[in-house]
Amino acid sequence: MHPHALTIINHPALVSFWDFQEEAGADRVAKGPHPYRLKEMAGRIERIQGGPFGPYAAQVAFGQWWNLPRAQCPELDFHGSEAELTMIVWVKREGRENSGCQAVAGIWNETESKRQYCMFLDLRIWESADQVCGHVSSVGGPTPGYKYCMTTAIGSTPVPKEEWVALAFTYDGLYAKVYVNGRLDKRGSYNPYPYDAGLYDGGPEGADFTVAAVHRAGEMGNFYAGAIGGLAVFREALSGEEIAALSASGSVNGIDG
Repeated sequence: MHPHALTIINHPALVSFWDFQEEAGADRVAKGPHPYRLKEMAGRIERIQGGPFGPYAAQVAFGQWWNLPRAQCPELDFHGSEAELTMIVWVKREGRENSGCQAVAGIWNETESKRQYCMFLDLRIWESADQVCGHVSSVGGPTPGYKYCMTTAIGSTPVPKEEWVALAFTYDGLYAKVYVNGRLDKRGSYNPYPYDAGLYDGGPEGADFTVAAVHRAGEMGNFYAGAIGGLAVFREALSGEEIAALSASGSVNGIDG
């Protein structure tokens, strides 16, 4: 096992950690307390050389994603007024022109109004473009008075392409926050973003956990394209110091702990 991965796996609040070392065509199986299996959708997701947690990473083509059925990942179902979470993702965005916002990972179904939480890039609301965003919803559907869900933490720094970046998203019941390479990416009232309403409870028929896409407008969309080298989810909102230390656990292109 890659030595940097042990820092994450040994954290007491870890739910699941994927390092994406598996071959194309195989389920990506989490390390840590809950070995949940991400299933490839829309074809084989290729494996490339060079990742933050080993010799490989996954290369997601536009239109591909992973699915983890809700019934198979109960510990990722963060909901209610006491819900907390942290997600850290190591990505290398493809150097393509953005065609819309990109979902990174979460439990978020817009079609059926079953939104809970999800990390996005380039969400394109509140004058955002290319930043990391931590979307949260207590209602499942659009924010009252708006066409879309508008409740989200949004950073200030454009997330670069064609280089590895560690992105983090936390929710502690009072604020949603987003981080870039271990640093709180402050942006006025949007990061930290005050939100004390908790997270929607989708129940047994709620949304699945998806990576690199979400269900919206009746089909999968908001596709992410590029490499993913690590995804860690924790059941607590970790401190800024912990985020910085864990984000540095990767070991490529300047992310070196």
